[in-house]
Amino acid sequence: MTDMTGGGSVRASDPEKNPVEATSRKGPGTRRGGGDPSTRGRTTISDGVVEKIAGLAARDVLGVHAMGSGLSRTFGAMRDRVPGGSKAVTRGVKAEVGEVQTALDLEIVVDYGVSISDVARAVRENVVAAVERMTGLEVVEVNIAVSDVKLPEEEEEEEQETRLQ
Repeated sequence: MTDMTGGGSVRASDPEKNPVEATSRKGPGTRRGGGDPSTRGRTTISDGVVEKIAGLAARDVLGVHAMGSGLSRTFGAMRDRVPGGSKAVTRGVKAEVGEVQTALDLEIVVDYGVSISDVARAVRENVVAAVERMTGLEVVEVNIAVSDVKLPEEEEEEEQETRLQ
């Protein structure tokens, strides 16, 4: 860059050779520290966070009766009855979280009479939308295992057992 003042040619100083002069020329709106503040640092999301989001999103789908295998549901029911115990929203959900992607495995129990393929598709769509929206991670796969079908008469039997206790 050349400045033509006073009839002579004067070269502007090179910012690489004189960094103090280069920074002093920055305008008032220029940020120090290297760019956009939202790109400074790193955010990590634990597997448990993604599992909670996916578990809640899967339970919102009509036709999903419960999450997890029979054994995990039994232990979960006992844990839910303990005073102060929290409901396990991660039951039946396993997540593998990387830097920018995640993969999920879900184990569900569906209500009798619903289309399993329709429920599985709806669960996938709901889980992918919730996880990607909340975490910014790309969901590369959602594997769904249907471990049981909840029959209407099974529900009545369970209600009677809990009343007797």
